Amino acid sequence: MDKQKQTELVKWLKQQSAPAKHWLRLSMLLGIISGLLIITQAWLLATILQALIIDNVQREQLLVQFSLLICVFIVKAIINFIRESVGFVCGKIVRQQIRSMVLNKLNQLGPIWVKNKPAGSWATIILEQIEDIQDYYARYLPQMYLAAMIPIIILIAIFPLNWAAGLILFITAPLIPLFMILVGMGAADVNRRNFVALARLSGRFLDRLRGLDTLRLFFRANKEIKDIEQATEEFRKITMEVLRMAFLSSVVLEFFASISIAIVAVYFGFSYLGELHFGNYGIPVTLFSGFLALILAPEFFQPLRDLGTYYHAKAQAVGAAESLFTLLASIEQPSPLSQNNKLMTPAQPLTITAQQLEIFSHDNVRLAGPLNFTLLPNQRIALVGQSGAGKSSLLNALLGFLPYRGSLTVNGIELRDLDMADWRKQLSWVGQNPHLPAQTIIDNIRLYSAEASAAAVNIAMENAYVTEYIKHLPAGVDTQIGENGARLSVGQAQRIAVARALLNPCLLLLLDEPAASLDMQSEQRVMTALNAASTKQTTLLVTHLLAEAAAYDQIWVMEHGLIIEQGTYSKLSQTKGAFSRLLTYRVEEI
Repeated sequence: MDKQKQTELVKWLKQQSAPAKHWLRLSMLLGIISGLLIITQAWLLATILQALIIDNVQREQLLVQFSLLICVFIVKAIINFIRESVGFVCGKIVRQQIRSMVLNKLNQLGPIWVKNKPAGSWATIILEQIEDIQDYYARYLPQMYLAAMIPIIILIAIFPLNWAAGLILFITAPLIPLFMILVGMGAADVNRRNFVALARLSGRFLDRLRGLDTLRLFFRANKEIKDIEQATEEFRKITMEVLRMAFLSSVVLEFFASISIAIVAVYFGFSYLGELHFGNYGIPVTLFSGFLALILAPEFFQPLRDLGTYYHAKAQAVGAAESLFTLLASIEQPSPLSQNNKLMTPAQPLTITAQQLEIFSHDNVRLAGPLNFTLLPNQRIALVGQSGAGKSSLLNALLGFLPYRGSLTVNGIELRDLDMADWRKQLSWVGQNPHLPAQTIIDNIRLYSAEASAAAVNIAMENAYVTEYIKHLPAGVDTQIGENGARLSVGQAQRIAVARALLNPCLLLLLDEPAASLDMQSEQRVMTALNAASTKQTTLLVTHLLAEAAAYDQIWVMEHGLIIEQGTYSKLSQTKGAFSRLLTYRVEEI
């Protein structure tokens, strides 16, 4: 990672602390108070030792000092506890904000963009990497301020008593951050490579786990196990590099701090022996000044030690921030959606018009267009064509998942200007592989219509032929279906998706090859339910089942991203064109 990129990431990390700035300031203030209490504690302890050893004061006369010392210990412990709690709250606020930003960004970019990475990689980014920035806000940022302020406060306390001890601390202090920078130069890059390796390992493991049956079927399980072992070994090596960097940093810290404290101790030792006669402003060195300086010397370096320890947290945060920053900086090309957040007019008939519409991927590759069409209220359109013709791209553009150029209006309002959350409430969608959360059957059907009545749910299940197999399940509609409907057949899962769509009142029903991958019986059940439902609102069906398209008002034939034919089934089948060729091709296949 180059220096400019690292600086940019550090700047971005600091900007994210804005919502927690008051907690950050409170943490810094508590740290300063803790530093003042350390000086007070050292002052009281040195005073007690001077009185007992040199001045021969009776212990009974020092009860006030002893009481104050105990109080300082207790208050300092309480302050440190509160400071740790405040730091945790600070980190929690920032983590929640960044996680919310990431989830909102993924929702904005849509599922097409999300599919570019394995699910395991996204889990690592959203969970692991965001969690790994906690210490940067909870500890490192406050410690940067304290590492400068507390040593200055301690020097202010030491210099009036002995300028030589203060000078030794002042000269040796910069050595620690200097060597820490030299040692930790590659820490951010090592952490970044560690996160990349973890994301790859997570994605690979999850994908292989999901496809375990397929791998076994084709005798690839042993090969994939070896690949995972290799990825695990790579991750182990990089993790050990991170730990080696952390331990090396600790050694450097302890070495230079110990050398500095030893020099102060040697100076006072020779001063007490009468060998050195400078540093005490011309008066004899007292036990009080020597003990105070020696007690405060480790505390002088402690903030710098802590900063060095938390420097690893900074490197970890910078490594984690790279993928987060890249994700949040991702823009939708060539036309962003949801800019003006206009709302649909309730109960208004739906008219969709496209003029010179060009649909693009998030990498700015044209997928379809230019397209010109008008979709009228309650019209039923069947989209047909070879795979890759642009049918699903058109549906994804209507869902707001793909950017576009040209014009795509809904009741006269440009789609990109609509509030996407409000627009999607007007839609129902059934795809080839709809997602079913690991819940009960009834929860999946009610997913988008939680307030629907029991009677409406029963009608939707009846129309989608879900009731045919529910009676054979031990728990009925309360049966847990498992992750992605693992406990159901493909046809049963698809019928649940159809029932979910039927239960959700909508203005536009989008069907993306809902019968693909189904057996003949399940296919008939699903298409019968959807054909009946298609008459209740505007419907756009993508299908390879040309016979099913016969019942629709119009058929649009797409080829190479363009609508090249429009008309009824009877008209297109009798015309020598693309649709006629598709019919011939299907007959030959059969």
